[in-house]
Amino acid sequence: MRIIAGQFRGLTLASVGKGDAAAHLRPTSDRVRESLFSMLSHRGVIGGARVLDLFAGTGALGLEALSRGAAEAWFVEQGRVGARLVSENITKTRTGARARLLKLDATRLPRCEGAPFDLVFLDPPYGKGMGQAGLVSATAGSWLAEGATVVWEENAPQSAPPGFEVEDQRRYGDTHVTVLRYVGKQDQHEPRPI
Repeated sequence: MRIIAGQFRGLTLASVGKGDAAAHLRPTSDRVRESLFSMLSHRGVIGGARVLDLFAGTGALGLEALSRGAAEAWFVEQGRVGARLVSENITKTRTGARARLLKLDATRLPRCEGAPFDLVFLDPPYGKGMGQAGLVSATAGSWLAEGATVVWEENAPQSAPPGFEVEDQRRYGDTHVTVLRYVGKQDQHEPRPI
């Protein structure tokens, strides 16, 4: 696994090989990452972005964004193996000043400390409903900026939860990517009397 483009292009990241089933680590392939980042670059959402990498695994998605000009990235990874890999990869890329590892459960986030995030990678263990729970948690804790782009990897296409709109869906083998836009908490207006 390597950084595909940008400042750290070609840098080999610490890896779990084909994955670590016990730790639910399933690295996004270089081919899928290359397609994702081509799409995100075309949308102009990477440069200067604050990135939140939920269920970060190795941190490859957030680090790729940093390599391509994101301002900073926070990595949320509760697993012992994943947190160690994210930490190693932050060291390898020398991004410690722009990266922060949070050893938290992505489905139970506390209130966000600081500004909300513009670009969110959501790569939960497949088929366990954890992605939906992560989005609910991030929304409730004010982690997302209005208009934020969310890139959600799963084993099936995902529908937009309340407060989000589907912007794109793509399939790469058994990986389905759903791109969402956070439109914010919907105001509930009382009907006005006539």
